[in-house]
Amino acid sequence: MLTSEARVETGRADRYLAQLTRHTSRMSSMGRQLHRRPHVHGDGHVPPEVRKVETSDAHAVVDFGWGRCIMQATPPGLKLRAEAADAEGLRRIEDGITTRLEKIGRRDRLKVTWQQRIDEPPVEA
Repeated sequence: MLTSEARVETGRADRYLAQLTRHTSRMSSMGRQLHRRPHVHGDGHVPPEVRKVETSDAHAVVDFGWGRCIMQATPPGLKLRAEAADAEGLRRIEDGITTRLEKIGRRDRLKVTWQQRIDEPPVEA
């Protein structure tokens, strides 16, 4: 399992966590609708299908089936952890979360920088 982590400093981590989970929950429900073509983003790529989103006030897990993103709101900011079986999957999670978070956090100038972790056991959700 490949993993990477990012920490995003913000005084409104809980707000951004809620927005990210709402967005990914909508992606999950859109994927279940029959006879609907996948939504294509402005850059031409189709976002990954979300299988399941689990949330609490300060914690969320987004499951893509082939990988997942674990998010936690803490006093210094938002902690993100991406996990996937391969490098392509890890990159897709990082790119998707980064794009969405930087878009919704543009007023606060949020910046997401991922650092890959090596030989770490997966975190239990």
